[in-house]
Formats: sequence, C-alpha cells, structure tokens
Amino acid sequence: MPFDLLDVRTAIADAVKAHTVGTHRVMAPEQTLARVAPFLPIMGITRVANVTGLDSVGIPVVMVTRPNSRSISVSQGKGVTLAAAKASGVMESIESYHAERITLPLKFASFEEMRWTHPVVDVGRLPRLATSAYSPHSPILWIEGEDLLNGGRKWVPFETVHLNFTVAMAPGQGCFLPSSNGLASGNHRTEAISHALTELIERDATTLWRLFGASAQEDTRIDLDSVDDPVCRSLIDRFDAAGVEVGVWEITSDLGLPAFLCRIVEREDLPQQSVRPASGMGCHVAREIALSRALTEAAQSRLTFIAGARDDMPRAEYDRHLDPARHAQWKARITAGAGRRNFAGCPTSFAPTIEADLEHQLARLRACGIDEAVMVDLTKPEFGIPVVRMVVPGLEGLDESPDYLLGARGQRALGPTMEKAA
Repeated sequence: MPFDLLDVRTAIADAVKAHTVGTHRVMAPEQTLARVAPFLPIMGITRVANVTGLDSVGIPVVMVTRPNSRSISVSQGKGVTLAAAKASGVMESIESYHAERITLPLKFASFEEMRWTHPVVDVGRLPRLATSAYSPHSPILWIEGEDLLNGGRKWVPFETVHLNFTVAMAPGQGCFLPSSNGLASGNHRTEAISHALTELIERDATTLWRLFGASAQEDTRIDLDSVDDPVCRSLIDRFDAAGVEVGVWEITSDLGLPAFLCRIVEREDLPQQSVRPASGMGCHVAREIALSRALTEAAQSRLTFIAGARDDMPRAEYDRHLDPARHAQWKARITAGAGRRNFAGCPTSFAPTIEADLEHQLARLRACGIDEAVMVDLTKPEFGIPVVRMVVPGLEGLDESPDYLLGARGQRALGPTMEKAA
C-alpha cells in the first residue's frame, strides 16, 4: 500500500498516535509492513501465512516462519484486522532475530567484581528459578543498557537479554529465568520501550493474580455486557457466533495499568471436538486496548494449537490441554454466571503520544517501589527497526515453572504468614 514518506517520518519523529484501532501506534499496520518488507529475506523470514481460516472464530491470526531461527522458528501475530495481525507477527519475528544476534560489547565478571567499578542492577530482584546457579562470586556475562528511571548507564546479566539458544551455554548461564519477556520492536524506539514495559507489567500482574484465592479471583471477573468499546464488543461477538464461550478477568495489579486475562472454551461438548481451551492476556494504559489484546491473544493461542506449528510446544502440552477433565474444569469456570465487575470501572488513560504513555508507565513503576528500568537497545543500524529489551528488577516473571521463585511482590501477595514460611 503506498504511503506518504514525509508524513510517516513526521509521525515517527513526534511519536504521535496515528493508529488507534485495537492498538496505539505511530502509523497504520500497512505502513509498518511496507517499511520492514525489504528486510524480511535478510532476516530469514520465508513465510507469512494467514491461518485465520483454520478456525471458525474469524479473528485474524498469522504465523511467521523463520527456519534458521536461533530460538523458535514460528512466531504468531494477531489483531483486529489481517494487516494488524501480519504486522504483529512479523515484528515479533524481527525482534527475536535481533535478540539472537547481539553484537554489543559484553563483560565477563562476577557481581562482586562488577559492582565496585560499574553501575549494575539489583540482581537479587530479577526473576529466578529454584535451580538457579547464580552466585555473586561466580563470573557471568553482562551487557550495558540505559536506566530510564534514574538516567545513566547500567549493566544487566546478558542472560536476561539474548535469545540465542543454538550455542553451548556460556559460562555463568542458568542463573536467571530465560524468556522473551520484555523484548519488543516498534516503529519508534519509544513505541518499542512502551510495548516492552506493558508486556513485563502484564506478566507481573498475571503471576500476582494467580496467587489470589478462587473467591478473590472470581470477584475480578468482568461483566461482558458492560464492555462498551466497539472493537472489543465485535471481538466478543465473533467468539459468540462461533459457539465459543468467553470469560474475562481484570488482573490489574497495584501498578494501576489495566490488564486482563481472557479464557475461551467450546460451548458444545462434541465427540469429534479436539480444540483445546485457550487463554490470552493483555495490558496497556488504555483499558480497551488491554482488553482487545487479551481477546485477540486468546484467539491466537487457540489457532496456535490448531495449526500445530510452534516448535516450543511438545506433544505432552497438547495432551494435557485435551484432557476432558481439564476441558470440563475450564468450561465450568467460564460459564459459572456473569461477571460482577463493570468494565467502565477499570482504570484507563489516553494521551496523544507514545511518550506520554511511557511517562505514565514509568511514574506508576516509581509509585510502587520499582526503582530500576533498564533498556538495552538492540536496534541494528543496517535495518533501522527499533528493537529493545527491557529489564525491570522487582517485577515478577511468569510463574509457569514449578521451580519459579516468587520475588518480594509475590511474597507480599501471599500474605505475612506465607511470606515467613517461604
């Protein structure tokens, strides 16, 4: 699709929101795709497949194939339009490419060696597993970033930034929770940073919400009839027309940035049915964008299962989700009456620029005792596509592993009795 390059450059320079349907971006998804298309062959992206038609829901989902990936070779994208889904999937694949091929300077030293001569993050607040090999006296690799909350440069463990899993583990690896959490790309560096922060905040909120008791969780369920945003309303209606039940819970944490968990399950128990229940999460400064992200991610998760193309999902994962007892449990939870929380009561914010969104996010982090937010700029000048990795000590990671160690925020959510016992 042709577009005015001067208008695009102006929007990027000012980080003004030019596209606000289902997401907030400085340009329309068609323009994003046009900008990055020349670089896709260089990055090894061989296919952008529209898999929407494999399901009956009709919410656009794509899969993006990069066979020589050093992490996962298939990325997913979703959106309220096919162009938005394509941009989502392509940019996810692009950001992974950048995190797999980092050429920035590294240092190899222990925390005790680094802290006397270099500003380093509080590694004790980074997400870890019980099997962590970390010791403040053992050397690990470090990479430098910019602390957005304090200004200046700061070093973070390289393991929390890179995604190259094709080489033998570097000395000192196995200390911190490996994931792509906090990795993001964008049309503008500020857009990438803001998106990375919302992902970190979303995962933190999810882990904290999971610590609630069943009754407390049920109190956060949204009355879907109260959802008045037309985009979200149309997504909910698509699920309904396809015979898919939807449940939405507000998982907003003390940070006050709206976040939602969406769960979906087939309405009818058909003998030939082999579609698993699915879920999605979303966070954004604007509640309607957070909810649309959760709804579209649930559709994406369902189609990921149907397509069967993800190389990080073993057979046991499919078997677990196809267990009839698990399906019945999800269905009972989703269909157990209407939610009690009004969507209009959820926090929200809107500003004309991405910079204002980022300022709001950083202010909320400060208000809740988060005092470091390090941005590692992974942008490669030969492409000029902004890619960043955010590392925010103090936020919880996703607690999907039984070996996950809760941080201070999770311990506080458990309560004083559990905190002392931990």
